[in-house]
Amino acid sequence: MAIGAVDGNTTSEALTAVYGYQMDLSTSFTGEDTLAAALKAGSNQSALAQLDLNSTTNDALTVDGISYTFPLGDKLTVLVGDSTSGSALYSTACVYGGFTNTLDDCGNFSTAFTATGHAVAGTVGFSAAYDIGNGFTGAVGYNGQGSDAAGLGTIEGTDFVGGQLTYTADNYGVSITYADLDVATGWGLNGYYTFASNLPSVSVGYEFGEVEQVGADDQETTQWFVGLQWDELGNGTLGVALGSDGPQNEGVDEDMAYEVFYTYNVNDSMTITPALFIIEHNQAGAEDETGVVVKTSFSF
Repeated sequence: MAIGAVDGNTTSEALTAVYGYQMDLSTSFTGEDTLAAALKAGSNQSALAQLDLNSTTNDALTVDGISYTFPLGDKLTVLVGDSTSGSALYSTACVYGGFTNTLDDCGNFSTAFTATGHAVAGTVGFSAAYDIGNGFTGAVGYNGQGSDAAGLGTIEGTDFVGGQLTYTADNYGVSITYADLDVATGWGLNGYYTFASNLPSVSVGYEFGEVEQVGADDQETTQWFVGLQWDELGNGTLGVALGSDGPQNEGVDEDMAYEVFYTYNVNDSMTITPALFIIEHNQAGAEDETGVVVKTSFSF
């Protein structure tokens, strides 16, 4: 749960509280496969919608996704599921773990199978990852409308397809990702480097793409991100990041997002995270947003 206030949005600095609850259930039939289901509930609070725990279930407990993961041989892993992202088995080269929806995606939007700023829901998902060897892994993904009359792989339905190639070494990694989201395409470039000393890890991301426009030229978009993270600073983790606030259309001043947080480990089951975020809107008449939040997480 989180308590905080945001200056610049519709709540006029009012102190608000939100919560998110998720229960992950899993079992195995062979010891190598996994049948998993996620149950989710949370408050639908627009004041703190930037947080990664924000939910739209209006306090109702719902099935957030169900999937089955299994190996095919020694190098290939396959996942199929409902309300599961096609990027589930991707290994994007990023070691930053933020607390806002935008920056913790490491600069990925279209390539993370995102169309409207949220993970694909109500669709059939397929993902497969292959261990190429020598540090290289490859992955592919698909999402389609399998739960309605539009059907999978049809002109009427919405289909997402994509792929990723990742290289991981001892202290750095890079990845390139492509996605075709029916009416948009995107390329994502990510990388990270971890130092052996007390210096922070550095993660960067850049994505560019095109969105189809009816009766007009395609709209080009870009998005970028830089994140620094100290994983063992005192009894917790310090993170600082900045980047564009989601995909930005070419030719306009981009909206910016900034965040800083410190996650303190109270015990094995509880962490407290004080955090600050700023959303800088550059369109005429739009106010900047500044939020101060304290987030408490419990795990069992």
